[in-house]
Amino acid sequence: MRIPFIFIFCLLFSAGKAQEFAISNYDVLWNSQSKNSSESMPVGGGDIGLNVWVEDGDLLFYISRSGLFDENNTLLKVGRVRLRFPQNKLKEGFKQRLNLADGACHISGAQSGLQSDVRIWVDVHKAVIHIDIDHSKATNAQLFFEHWRFEDRATKKKENNQNSWKWAPQGDVKTYADEVGFENGSLYFYHQNKKQTVFDVVVKQQGLESIKDSLFNPLDGRIFGGFLYAKGFVNAGIEEGNYINTPFKAYELKTAKPSKRQQVLIALQTGQHLSPEKLKSETQKLALNSASSAKKDFKNNQRWWASFWNKSYIQIPKTADTTAYQVARNYNLYRYMLACNAYGDYPTKFNGGLFTFDPVFTDSTATFTPDFRNWGGGTHTAQNQRLVYWPMLKAGDADLMKPQFDFYQSILGNAEWRSKFYWGHNGASFTEQIENFGLPNPAEYGWKRPESYDKGMEYNAWLEYEWDTVLEFCQMILDARDYQNFDVKPYLPLIKSSLRFFDEHYQYLAKKRGSKALTADGKLVIYPGSAAETYKMTYNASSTVAALKTVLQNFLQLPNELLNADEKAQWQGMLTRIPEISYRDIDGKTTISPATVWERINNVETPQLYPVFPWKIFGLQKPGLDTAINTYKFDPDALRFRDSKGWKQDNIWAARLGLTDEAVKYTFAKLKNSERRFPAFWGPGFDWTPDHNWGGSGMIGLQEMLLQDVDDKILLFPAWPKDIDVRFKLHAPQQTVVEAEVKNGKANIINVWPESRRKDIIIK
Repeated sequence: MRIPFIFIFCLLFSAGKAQEFAISNYDVLWNSQSKNSSESMPVGGGDIGLNVWVEDGDLLFYISRSGLFDENNTLLKVGRVRLRFPQNKLKEGFKQRLNLADGACHISGAQSGLQSDVRIWVDVHKAVIHIDIDHSKATNAQLFFEHWRFEDRATKKKENNQNSWKWAPQGDVKTYADEVGFENGSLYFYHQNKKQTVFDVVVKQQGLESIKDSLFNPLDGRIFGGFLYAKGFVNAGIEEGNYINTPFKAYELKTAKPSKRQQVLIALQTGQHLSPEKLKSETQKLALNSASSAKKDFKNNQRWWASFWNKSYIQIPKTADTTAYQVARNYNLYRYMLACNAYGDYPTKFNGGLFTFDPVFTDSTATFTPDFRNWGGGTHTAQNQRLVYWPMLKAGDADLMKPQFDFYQSILGNAEWRSKFYWGHNGASFTEQIENFGLPNPAEYGWKRPESYDKGMEYNAWLEYEWDTVLEFCQMILDARDYQNFDVKPYLPLIKSSLRFFDEHYQYLAKKRGSKALTADGKLVIYPGSAAETYKMTYNASSTVAALKTVLQNFLQLPNELLNADEKAQWQGMLTRIPEISYRDIDGKTTISPATVWERINNVETPQLYPVFPWKIFGLQKPGLDTAINTYKFDPDALRFRDSKGWKQDNIWAARLGLTDEAVKYTFAKLKNSERRFPAFWGPGFDWTPDHNWGGSGMIGLQEMLLQDVDDKILLFPAWPKDIDVRFKLHAPQQTVVEAEVKNGKANIINVWPESRRKDIIIK
């Protein structure tokens, strides 16, 4: 990213101006051990996530990493690590703290005069996990790598919801065994996909075998694993055990002699067409080098986390209403969880991210391995993914958005092939429930399809004709440039192709129905369409119309060096072809209609309010505010579908419309403490635990209560109750950062960067 020097200087200078905020106020501290993995604490960095807990004196953690997709497209965990001190069960004076300032977990406890302190942290810049152990006197330690994929294992019925087969496996499905072995007091482990994967079956199912060699395949030859290095430990054999329904083998290492300090490192690697020998040698080298540079690396980590927390914050004092304090703390905790995948090869999954735990604690009927999560691993539900990434703009985390943008960039070619192959036109066809190789999920595509049914379509009542969610990610890319000068140039082909699809495909469909491609007044007929998964077989869905209008208008604002005059004329022509948003009368009040017409309702979303968010066509100080408020207050479907759980967005719309009481009700309900021990492990909602689109929608709502952008203006506290003290630092368009507060009922601006934007601020 190219950020002007003055902007960087302002951000650094702000550290001296924001002394009242200390992220340590939101550390999570436990004074008792946990019952099981559902009471774990998230720890991570770079693209690695750990669930850490202490149970019966043993310290355990699961290891997850971005991109660990097996043959069935399950997002596998690396394994589970168990650390045991035979002379210390850690029960006297036990403490487990998530220290947000350095991103580490600190655990301490004593027994019979032996004090042990453990620090677990993940290097943000290298794929290395560190366990630093200090004792008050020399003692022994045991270390176990617990591994449940020690043999091929059949996955049946509901368990296939963890992979791309879902409810429609074609024959027997197996999770294949990993390789694990001792190496001179250390361990190596890896999983390498077999030649045949779900990709091959999907290509055949969808009739694309003739172009198979041209399609991007992220599962082919994928290998992932690592090397566990424990200084001063020796091999101690293999044990068998069972943890929460799942048998495992434990590869044990133990200290050769008692010592006061122990150091363990786990180096990881992921790639394609990499030999096991090379993976082993490279991760061994990484682990050994990191052992010698650990002090320097931890300081670099501390600097990274300090910079991260300096970018933005929301703070509510403990003296405030208890729920209000929880809301601010959990906002920051969830932002920490998102930052643990800052540099992932793949985006943070909405259905648990890197922090899923044993599934039976989310669903008592899911007596499966720790690899399980509902709604798949390599399958991406775009309507859910978007809510994970929208809040990163105001948080100043545009750099964290890159994995999500790169996900679409990587599958762009396959999405374009779909349009060419099935319909003979240009543009990228991105479906809902899309695989990490850009084709529809095979179960959602449908195995039992009418022979005459369009082969480019998902034969699915919820998903048919739903392909406009990619436009939200296109808008995020454009916004990231406006907020933080993010380099959009690599993603221009993605934006162009996504827009082109709608222009060409709906003219194509119109010509199949009749002799004209456009209406009498030169507009596209967006039929059949879909307003989210809810209003089906729509004519000009308002959510799609709003998306196309907004993305085109913002795209046309790019400077000439990114979009030349000829291109702008072309896209301006498409903009003139976009139809208008539809309205309907409800009890004498004008409201936004989901579409001009539709055939049926399938789900419980409210896409008639998408023109409020994410598209910001309606809102405070904008024309038609009364119409949008009428829609929120009187649309019978909007009222019937209203809720705070999961991916529900009522809190966001209430904030955008200035409905303070409603915004407080639904945002506070979202961000208050979860029912889990870790307060930001919400869910399952409609998906899984932790529910990341639950957290994301909560973040967005809270941000919108505090700061909104309207054209060139910035509204402060547009939906904030003045009787609750709050202080924040958030980002806005035109590379603006605002720090402000409500204190004792009075709103104050603390800092604005650049200062020239102060004149554009309106305090509501």
